Amino acid sequence: MRRLILACCVMLSISGCQSAYYSAMEKAGIHKRDILVDRVEDARDSQQDAKQQFKDALERYRSVVQVKGGDLEKRYEALSDEYEASVAAANDVRARIDAVEDVAEALFDEWEDELQQYSNASLKRASASELSRTRSEYRTLLRRMKAAEQRIAPVLSVLHDQVLFLKHNLNARAISALHGEYRTLQGNVDQLVAEMQRAIDEADSFIRRLHAER
Repeated sequence: MRRLILACCVMLSISGCQSAYYSAMEKAGIHKRDILVDRVEDARDSQQDAKQQFKDALERYRSVVQVKGGDLEKRYEALSDEYEASVAAANDVRARIDAVEDVAEALFDEWEDELQQYSNASLKRASASELSRTRSEYRTLLRRMKAAEQRIAPVLSVLHDQVLFLKHNLNARAISALHGEYRTLQGNVDQLVAEMQRAIDEADSFIRRLHAER
């Protein structure tokens, strides 16, 4: 039922009418906190997928520059496909992070505004303290996710250059010239994978804490 409601409201979200979207979800019993959890899960999953995609792209690059023989045209096309898949994965990661930021800002703004509605000073302090803690944990998560996302550009840059070079130089000499770039790409991918794993772990911790508070 929850997924059906989400599907019915998705057009509002896509259109950019976020306030209308959140209002519709609220009426359906799905609050910003629930949406934040869902979007953090989506962002975590997209980074997990991207991590695997870049590892696959590295392996494909290795097969192109280190394995002798075979059809160079097919090897180039396979590497080009991996590059395009990596670009798509990068775009998905960015979109998921943007979606997390959007709902988090809406949630914290609402929370801040509603603090003024308390008549009980003790409850107000408790809620304000919880807001501060959750916001701090969220900022840590966001820094992790963005740090991982920023590692993507150097990997895509190297892949793009190599794919472009091969496009116009499909011969054994060109393949040999790219051999030395493998370690550079490997180092960039290793850093990306490590940073993404840290972001994934942070997302898991953040989700567990929010679930525990329900």
